[in-house]
Amino acid sequence: MTVRPIGSGPAGSVIGPVTDADRPAFAPRKLRRLAPYFRPYLGRALLSVMLMLVVTATGLAVPALAQIAIDDGVIAGSKQTLYVTMVIFVGVGLIAWVAGYFQNYLSRWVGERVLLDLRTRTYQHAVGLEIGYHERVPAGHTVSRLTSDIEALTQLVTDGFSSLVVNGLTFIGVIVILFLYDWQLALLAFVIFPPLVVGTMLFRHFSTIAYRRTRERVADVLASLQESVSGMRVVQGFAHQDASADEFLEVNERYRSANVVTIRLSALYFPSVELLAGVGTALILFFGSQRVLDDDLTLGVMIAFVGYLASFFDPVQQLSQLYNTFQSAMAALDKIFGVLDTRPRLEDSPTATDLEQMRGDIAVLHDVSLDIAAGQTVALVGATGAGKSTLAKLIVRFYDPTSGAIRIDGRDLREITSDTLRAQIAIVPQEGYLFAGTVADNLRFGAPHATDAELEEALDAVGAADFISALPNGLEAELRERGSSLSVGQRQLLAFTRALVADPRLLVLDEATSSIDLRTEARIEEALGRLLEGRTSIVIAHRLSTIRRADQIVVLDSGRIAERGTHAELISAGGRYARLYGDWEAATS
Repeated sequence: MTVRPIGSGPAGSVIGPVTDADRPAFAPRKLRRLAPYFRPYLGRALLSVMLMLVVTATGLAVPALAQIAIDDGVIAGSKQTLYVTMVIFVGVGLIAWVAGYFQNYLSRWVGERVLLDLRTRTYQHAVGLEIGYHERVPAGHTVSRLTSDIEALTQLVTDGFSSLVVNGLTFIGVIVILFLYDWQLALLAFVIFPPLVVGTMLFRHFSTIAYRRTRERVADVLASLQESVSGMRVVQGFAHQDASADEFLEVNERYRSANVVTIRLSALYFPSVELLAGVGTALILFFGSQRVLDDDLTLGVMIAFVGYLASFFDPVQQLSQLYNTFQSAMAALDKIFGVLDTRPRLEDSPTATDLEQMRGDIAVLHDVSLDIAAGQTVALVGATGAGKSTLAKLIVRFYDPTSGAIRIDGRDLREITSDTLRAQIAIVPQEGYLFAGTVADNLRFGAPHATDAELEEALDAVGAADFISALPNGLEAELRERGSSLSVGQRQLLAFTRALVADPRLLVLDEATSSIDLRTEARIEEALGRLLEGRTSIVIAHRLSTIRRADQIVVLDSGRIAERGTHAELISAGGRYARLYGDWEAATS
């Protein structure tokens, strides 16, 4: 006899081949990890559970009240019993309404607070990961963790738990009540139980795989969307709209296909439960009616039995629907905890201590050492890929060196707490990234308590005061995302101003003038003296006009120092720098 692997049978043809990657981690373990997020709201959660018990009890009381009304009221001819039963019916309904309202409110309140805390915790962890992580992981995947994956938990933590308790207790209660009413009819009703169990187990297995794939595909959609929107200028500049739309359609089609699998599974399973429910009800009606006609069973009991049987299958369907929600949530939790379980590759040493006022002495110890005295301006030059930006990232500890060491004021960066190091560093990148908000908000990014007077002084020093005063509302002018309402030069001037407001001890200018016009560059050069004064500065520039006044120019080649010296010394030496400078002069003349 041959044994086919899971996923090769009929259901496997629906979902496709199953791999180890498709099988999520053990669900109870993930739920236990989610439990601490409920702990601050334990009182409200317990009250909600108590109200669930009331809701369940009122639901189970209805068929029994119907049986009493029929047998002891209608058939027995007792109007008083009938009237009393009707009053109890109304009372039970009112209790169910009040309990249901407060239970629903409390469970949703707790659920929303849990989601808020989980989203905040995930965001805090993600932004605490090193730059290398965000360079490796597409931004859309990170956005997916904080949006669609968190949203996938909404139904589970707001409604899912209450549905599990109410339907689970109803299911157990119905079984007990059916046997108390008539054990023979109860056994007859449970003839359909074995195929129901088998079908449910198969549904659970394949839906687990399907929902995991769905979470992966939606992350791909968000990653593709984020990349296209962020690079819209390039997309339109190269008339790549149709090709980009085709690429997005392909990613979206994979997401649709993954969703179709979950739809097919549900379309196969839930009608099957309805069919089994119909078969079970038909059996009870057929054999129960014969016993009623033989006076072996009262009409009220048979009607109550049918009512409870409906209450038996309804929780099965509700719990199966909840399993859909559960699987989607578990797949999402798998992704979220994947972020939370990612250990930063840059961590403070257990013995790391705070860096007090930085002097700014820098030593790079690797193959050929580089020493930068406090207050010095050092320019890094070299061909593309020579290692200029990499060296700058090592100095500000975006990465740790795989060998050698970076020291500031004689201390290894790995022995300094990252927060106190970064608090004394400012970086002006090639693209002056601005956030949605006011001009003042952006300028205060590194110095939240800076006054308007300090902002205006910094703007004047950098030469940006005129165009800011011309904006509607000046410092309070609203900027769109990435500062798209400003020109490239204006954004870069604000990036310089932001660095000056932060008053760092170490300043890094990473191709900070490469994307601006010559007129704006001339204005910025006038401000560089003020910006670089009294602080250690590292300047990376292809436009060599901006680095001629540097105290030391370091020429890099393949990550190693090829030359170093002042502008005049390197020109006289006639080496790599002299050739680079000659090429630059020829290109700009």
